[in-house]
Amino acid sequence: MLERDNQGFLFAPLGNYTFYNHDHLREMLLHETTLLGLSDGGAHCGLIADASMPTFMLTHWVRDRSRGTRIPLEKMVKIQAHDTVALYGLHDRGVIAPGRKADLNLIDLDALHIHPPTMVYDLPKSGRRIIQKVDGYLKTLVNGEVIYENGVATGALPGKLIRGPQAPA
Repeated sequence: MLERDNQGFLFAPLGNYTFYNHDHLREMLLHETTLLGLSDGGAHCGLIADASMPTFMLTHWVRDRSRGTRIPLEKMVKIQAHDTVALYGLHDRGVIAPGRKADLNLIDLDALHIHPPTMVYDLPKSGRRIIQKVDGYLKTLVNGEVIYENGVATGALPGKLIRGPQAPA
């Protein structure tokens, strides 16, 4: 805390380290009925920040894990892209194929880095929220249009609100 002028956070995991390793977590992540997702879409944004989870999955499970078997990059991409959108019936995305949305991230896996969380007060009435920046995303495309380049928004907003499952591709 002192190193960061009292701006740090205390990290207190509540579980999943019973066996002093993450082998059982890896087994759960790879199980056919497991899907990754986030909750608290803003309800607790002053207490938790889950936005770094996709990046953590790539840095820890794919690239950096040293005590136990890593998860192959291709498998993690499938888990985070195809499997999640399939659950929600978004059949027009999740894979690279003709006729599908071109929602892509171009990532420098070696440069992927999660910064420590920080608190900002940018909500109405100076409400607080936790943010966590990342490095290593070279480009983000939505429907084939670049919306972020080297972490900077381009101003393009090609996405749209969708309601319910999409027609199968």
